[in-house]
Order: sequence, then C-alpha cells, then structure tokens
Amino acid sequence: MASGDIAQITEALAKTHVGEVELSYKGRGLKLDNVESVKEIVQEIEQRQGLQSLRLEGNTLGVEAAQAIAKSLVAKRELEQCHWSDMFTGRLRSEIPPALKSLGNALMTSGARLTHLDLSDNAFGPDGVKGIESLLKSSACYTLRELRLNNCGMGIGGGMVLASALTECHKQSSAAGSPLRLKVFIAGRNRLENDGSLEEVHMPQNGINHPGITALATALKHNPNLQVVNLNDNTFTKKGSIAMAEAIRHLQCLKVINFGDCLVRSEGAIAIAGALRVGLPSLRELNLSFGEICEAAAEGCEALREMMEGMNMEDLLGSLSDDEGDPEDDDEEEEEEEEEEEEANEEENGHEEDAKENGVNGTKDVIEEKEEAHCGPELKSFLISPSAEKLISLGAKRIQVIEQQVDISDASKVSEVFLKISSVYKDEPEVKQAIFESTDALLRKAFSNSHSQSYSFITSLIVNLGLLKSEDKKIKKVTVLPGHLLALEHAAAQEFFPADQAGVLEVFVSRNCKVLESCCNARDALKTTLMKRTTA
Repeated sequence: MASGDIAQITEALAKTHVGEVELSYKGRGLKLDNVESVKEIVQEIEQRQGLQSLRLEGNTLGVEAAQAIAKSLVAKRELEQCHWSDMFTGRLRSEIPPALKSLGNALMTSGARLTHLDLSDNAFGPDGVKGIESLLKSSACYTLRELRLNNCGMGIGGGMVLASALTECHKQSSAAGSPLRLKVFIAGRNRLENDGSLEEVHMPQNGINHPGITALATALKHNPNLQVVNLNDNTFTKKGSIAMAEAIRHLQCLKVINFGDCLVRSEGAIAIAGALRVGLPSLRELNLSFGEICEAAAEGCEALREMMEGMNMEDLLGSLSDDEGDPEDDDEEEEEEEEEEEEANEEENGHEEDAKENGVNGTKDVIEEKEEAHCGPELKSFLISPSAEKLISLGAKRIQVIEQQVDISDASKVSEVFLKISSVYKDEPEVKQAIFESTDALLRKAFSNSHSQSYSFITSLIVNLGLLKSEDKKIKKVTVLPGHLLALEHAAAQEFFPADQAGVLEVFVSRNCKVLESCCNARDALKTTLMKRTTA
C-alpha cells in the first residue's frame, strides 16, 4: 500500500468519532482575561477534530480572551452546541457585547449549524442582545432547536431586538427551504412583561401543547396592540383554550384570531366565545375549524353559533362543518399526553379512594384522600353523604368552613361541592337559607379568582348537569334536582355572578330544555334570571 494511501486512511480515521465530541470547561471558575489565559483552551479546541459541543459555562470571559477563542472556532464547522451560560461574572456590561460579537462572527464564518445555544445567567442587558443579533439572524441559527436566554436582564428593548432577530431568522430560513423550528425557547426573568408592542403573532404548526399555550397566553395579554394571532395547528385542549380565552379579553385591538386545527374542543370554544362577549370591537375573523367542537356531534357547534349570533358576530365565525365528528376519534398523541398527566398526578397526590355512595339518587362520587385531608370532620361527613341536617349542623361557621376548606383552584371540585350542597334542597326556610348562604359563598369565592378559573367552573357545571358532553369520559353527569337549579338561580341573581358567564349558561340551559324537563319550574326560573343578567 502506498504511503499516500496510508496517510489518507490515517486522516480519515482521525476524523471518525463515536458519540458526541465535546470539550468541557464547565464550572471551573476560570478567570480568562487575555490571550495567555486561554492558550491551553485554544490549543485543545484547535486539536479536537469534529468538535460538536463546547461548554464554557461557569467561567468569566474578557474581550481579549473571547477574541482568542473565537479565532480557534473559525475552523469548527461541525460545532452544534454552545453551552455558554454564566460566562461573564464580574465583567463590566460594556465588555460583554464585543465578546459575544467575536464569538458569533466566528460561528458564522465557520459555516457551523447550531442546534443548541445557551447564554442564560449572563447579565448582558439590552446591549448584550445586540451582541448576538447578527448570529441569531444568520444561517448558523437556521437549525436551532434549543435557545436558552434565561435571566439575562434583556428588558423591553432587548426583548424587541430578540423578537425581531428570531423573526428575521425564521423568514430567511423559510426562504432557504428549512424554516426555523425551535423546540425549546426559554427567556424567563428578563423583565419583558410591560409595554408589549407586538401587533402580529404567527406560530402555526409548532407542536405546542397546553402548557406552552398557557405560557404564551400569559405573555400575549401584555400586548394591548395585538391585531393578529395565528396559532393554527397546535394543541390547545381545554386547559390551553381557557388560558387563551383569558388572554384575548385583554386584547381589544384583535382583528384576526386563527385557532384552527388546535383541538379547542367544546369546553374551550365556550370559554373563547364567552370571552368575546366582553367585546372585541375590531374583530373581523375567528377560525376555530377542525377543533373537535362537538357535543356528541353538532350541539356544541350550534351553541357556539348561537352565542356568536347573540353578539351580532356570526359573520366572523368560519365553517365548523369539520368539527361535527365523533368525539371518540381523539388524537392518539393527546390521549398519551393525558395519560402521562394522570400518572404524574397519581404519583404526586396518591391514589384515589374507591367511590362512595353519596346518598342522593344512588349517584356515586369519588372523594379524594387529599380533599378529605383538607376538610374538617363535619364537612367531610357531609360531602360523603349529604343531608340537610348535616348542612344545618355546621351552624354559624358553615360559610367560613366552606370558604377555607374547598380548593377553588380545582373547578371540578367546586362544581362537585356546589351540586352536593344544593342537592339537599327542601322548601323549608332554614334549609333554603343554609343552602343559599353556602352556595353563594362558594361561588363568590370561585368567581373572585381568575377569569379562566371562572370559565373552568362554568364548563364543569354544564358538564355535570348533562348540558354538555365532556371530552373527559370519567366525568359523569348527575341526576339533576330542582335544588341544583334553584341554588344556581339564586347565585345568578347576585352581583358577584359575572354577566358573561350568565350568558354562556343561559345558552346551554335554553338549548337543553328537555334535559331539565323534570325540573321545569326551577329551569324556567333559572332561565329568566340568566336572561335578565345577560341583558342588564
């Protein structure tokens, strides 16, 4: 074999690596001020063939040292991961932007395609964002999957620069045929919460599930000038939809809402439609198509249309024909997500007790150990087996006990307790007073919580009363009793009961008169009161 062939084979073998090639100086606390201080690091970088990951976090890097390291990175085309958090401790803020620019320019020159960039815990402020602006716009970041900028003190100005850079990156990468598809983006503790200036948000087909949608909703509501929200083809489900409904109540300039193909579902659509009752005067288009908005088929769609018609906004609602399908055909990924959540909840909260008879028309309810542990013995006894006598026996402390011991953050539990209290209704002054005082206190506290929690309660109640079929097959409707509707009617007449929630409830009561036929007098009284609250 010729010596030239041996040399080629040797070179090829030198470039062959198994697993990720990484250099790590993590957490060494090195004070790297000049060329001399990084001499060994530079040599190791230059000699490491096929370098894919460089960890410099937990050291402190000066401008001259950063420039020296940058020169060694120019030839590192294979570099994919830059773990550079907590890298400027003790440095003047003015030192950080030029250091970042040097490193960023080297990455762009090298032709590297990054997948991970972590610059968290670097207090570089708005000017520091400008130091990475060119890098974020460049082809080096078209392939980014994780971008971490937590606790960098960016402020509003830095946040705007960052948003513009990422927008440009997405635009240019899309034009190049490989659009930016971030999977992880963390930018917490950056003082971005005020003076939001966004006017359009387009994030379709990003695979965002309800935790991400909820976080996004929290951020969006701080942008009062927002006009277009396009989140098409993500996964809201009930939790995300309710959070987004809470957000759009604050966005009076909205013109276009595109939540199509987002698994909004019936309960989520109710919350969104209810939020529109608050008034979005500029709204021109609402897309909730392919959202599995169904109540065992079309009733949820019809209820949504009716609510929109009641607000003179029916022309804004796109077609819902594709939503009138079988609720059994849920997305497999969504089912897996729910199962994972259930398993996590079981590990955190422990197993549930076996269902116990509640003594009312033979219906069964599950009383969780956690709930029982938080309830006093008298309330616990009542919830297990409700009776008027037990409710009255709670005495003057009844309201205080309910307010203190019922977790209003759990909407389904609030609905359950409300129905149990109202189930013992009798047309006797003492019993009626005890029930109305108790249910009013419970709902007053529930409605004093966030608007999204209020909608969660209303949708849970609608499901429990059999007025809407829930996506959660474990939730079963109760046998509706006059006391349920009379207690609800009494509460709806009070000032604490939100008018928009009354409107949502009125639509479902009106559309389901036959379901409530056995309690026709109580049903009609409830309808009348709800209509008064809605038109007041």
